[in-house]
Amino acid sequence: MMNCGLLTNKNEPVPLKSIEVDLQVQGHVATVTSTLQYVNEEKNPLEAIFVFPMPSDAALCHFSAKIADKEIVAKVQEKQQAREEYDDAVSSGQQAFLLEESDESGDVFRLSVGSLPPGQKAAVNFIYVIELSVQADNSLRFCLPAVLNPRYTPAGTGGGIVSEITSTPSGGVPYSLSFTVHVNSPNPITKIESKCSLEPLEFLNTDHTKAKVTLSAGHKFDRDVELFLHYQNPHQLTAIGEAGAPTAKPGTLMGDPVAMLSFYPEFPKSVMSSLASCGEFVFVMDQSGSMACNMHNGPDARSRIVSARDTLLLLLKSLPMSCYFNIYGFGSHYESFFPKSVEYNQQTMDQALERVKKIEANMGGTEILQPLQQIYNQPCIADHPRQLFIFTDGEVGNTKDVLNLVRKNSDLHRCFSFGIGEGASTALITGLAENASGYAQFITGTDRMQAKVMQSLRYALQPAVVDVREVWSGVSTTRLSPPIKTIFNGQRALIYAQLKGEECQKPDAKGKISVQYRLGAEEVTNTLEFSLNPTENSGLTIHRLGARSLIRSLERKEQDEGADKDALKAQVVDLSIQSGVISSHTAFIAVNKGSGQAVKGPMLTRRVPTAMRFGSVPMPKMMRCRGAAMPMMMPCSAPMPKMCGMAAPMLLRGGGAPKPKMMFDMAAVQPQSGLFGMSECADSGMDPETPKDPLLQLISLQKALGCWEMGSTLAEVFGKTEEELVKQIPAQVDPGVWATLLALIWLHGFQMDAQVEWQFVAMKAVAWIQTQKVVTLAECVQAGNSLLGCQVTEDALGI
Repeated sequence: MMNCGLLTNKNEPVPLKSIEVDLQVQGHVATVTSTLQYVNEEKNPLEAIFVFPMPSDAALCHFSAKIADKEIVAKVQEKQQAREEYDDAVSSGQQAFLLEESDESGDVFRLSVGSLPPGQKAAVNFIYVIELSVQADNSLRFCLPAVLNPRYTPAGTGGGIVSEITSTPSGGVPYSLSFTVHVNSPNPITKIESKCSLEPLEFLNTDHTKAKVTLSAGHKFDRDVELFLHYQNPHQLTAIGEAGAPTAKPGTLMGDPVAMLSFYPEFPKSVMSSLASCGEFVFVMDQSGSMACNMHNGPDARSRIVSARDTLLLLLKSLPMSCYFNIYGFGSHYESFFPKSVEYNQQTMDQALERVKKIEANMGGTEILQPLQQIYNQPCIADHPRQLFIFTDGEVGNTKDVLNLVRKNSDLHRCFSFGIGEGASTALITGLAENASGYAQFITGTDRMQAKVMQSLRYALQPAVVDVREVWSGVSTTRLSPPIKTIFNGQRALIYAQLKGEECQKPDAKGKISVQYRLGAEEVTNTLEFSLNPTENSGLTIHRLGARSLIRSLERKEQDEGADKDALKAQVVDLSIQSGVISSHTAFIAVNKGSGQAVKGPMLTRRVPTAMRFGSVPMPKMMRCRGAAMPMMMPCSAPMPKMCGMAAPMLLRGGGAPKPKMMFDMAAVQPQSGLFGMSECADSGMDPETPKDPLLQLISLQKALGCWEMGSTLAEVFGKTEEELVKQIPAQVDPGVWATLLALIWLHGFQMDAQVEWQFVAMKAVAWIQTQKVVTLAECVQAGNSLLGCQVTEDALGI
């Protein structure tokens, strides 16, 4: 069994001792400060390389290191220049630190800790700012990533900094995590929740607008730390102004004030109930080996691929008649259910369901680029807008290439993306949705995939806010964030703008912004007044988030054909250096120039293997790489004869070789049982005779038109016999109508907690019953209630 930490000759861990994280929340924005404590207990100087995940929409804005009593604050430089300065410093015996973004993905960073002498201690500190995402229940979500899944590197593309892995059992991780949260909100805080254990919430004032909470003692950083913040009046439209830095030149981004507008439109009930009956729905399912991993480590855990199969069943049953659909599975190669999208009817639905039953996590690596190219090469269907649903655990090495392809085809479709399991790439999942006017969801822990997917299907079928326009009054502005294309119900947009002109210098000056948009057939205008003379804020959080937004827009433009790449790169580098926000073209470099003794003895490079959730499986020698890592978990509980999923890599500078496909070949791993009754994964901890989910069993029996047929399997769902159902049919009522009414009554009587999952199948059922013109409907509902033991009214059924 491998140990963890920087390893001595006696196989003892050495350097990373602790991680301290401080989270400062201001309304919808957070500042995150992380401190990593290192010590070199070996007899030789060493170089550790630490790869760690960060939310893709974060703005990394500070990096420093304290060695003994001397603090070195990093500066932002052009990336190649920073690398050369780092190499020069290390070779001359100076202590140096280099922090840079991965070339493959914007949510992965590499920290090189160079030339740490024997016995030397070092504390590494970095700060980033981030927007908190809005959840379906109006809470705000913050996630501290612990998991960095392996990024599959397609053959022929070369290896990058995330292409090799080391891992170790989570119980052996020798470093600790301290996590403290301070919340300051304009509106009262009602509660703070987490899937991790928290100490009791401590309110710091009487009106509950300030609070503090910490992780419970003994927490092991083997999973993402998620927080959900609940405020009163969460839909309130707000504008926040922030004064520029006093030392920055007026007229520059950091010298002028910046405003952030939170735009959170409300949808009337008439719009919420309006659903489209057309569209081309293309479902793209990850079938790589890592999808055999479990969703979580609880006793009732099911594999990702089993949850995906059940979700596809639910989607197929929920589609409107006469739409078009297709399903793609991908891994090292891809397959489609049909040569092109087909019209949705009973026959095509049945054909697709037979294929869904056979879906397994047996297609090798994770190459999503080719199936997307094939989909975009297919001509769009007239009057059927294309809606793309992508399911993946996000283990992709060529994220930027994938996002560039999606963006080039953004006018042809909307993309709804789903990150499955902890460690899914935030850059990939959020980028897919952002670049194609869709919506991103992350499914972790005990989350039900079906509920989140059906929420996105509702977004795809409902009208959305479009044609968003902004009119500023009383001030000149330069927009920092990209134009808003689409907003769905429950979705928030943040708008950043640099405020210019003499008006900003006048005391008590006010500015006004009007946001105009179209929702269905209605034209709507929201107007808000805000101060042009904001209070100075030394943190410059809003400035940096605005800079981050503009930097990302410029980086995307670099991918356009005919773009002046050199000019755009120069803009990015200038803006990055000015704001202190790292970019794809810059890096943080810190050098202790007072340490200049030549290195004595060979420079050692060591690894800190990462946390593995279940048991220990020694890795093949070819997979053991050098470097150091943050504590990450192994997100897989399936047997690992062929290395299904591994945690965050730590490696030598210069990257690694392309990953062998055998790493993700899960053909030897048997899938778990789901709705379709397949065999169990050997050590999943589940009983092979686990009962089928009655809700999904009921849904699986529904016909494409929306009705159910009488039968013994349907009766089994209700806990009855077919004879009992038939015996209670009211006079002159068709058995199909009776069966469909019973299904609706059962859903409303016993499955209201899961209504978001069955809402569309129920709507189809209601529409079908209305076409049957049942004369004795009230009598049928009463008889159904009596048979099933419910008290559901006709109004509740919506008939």
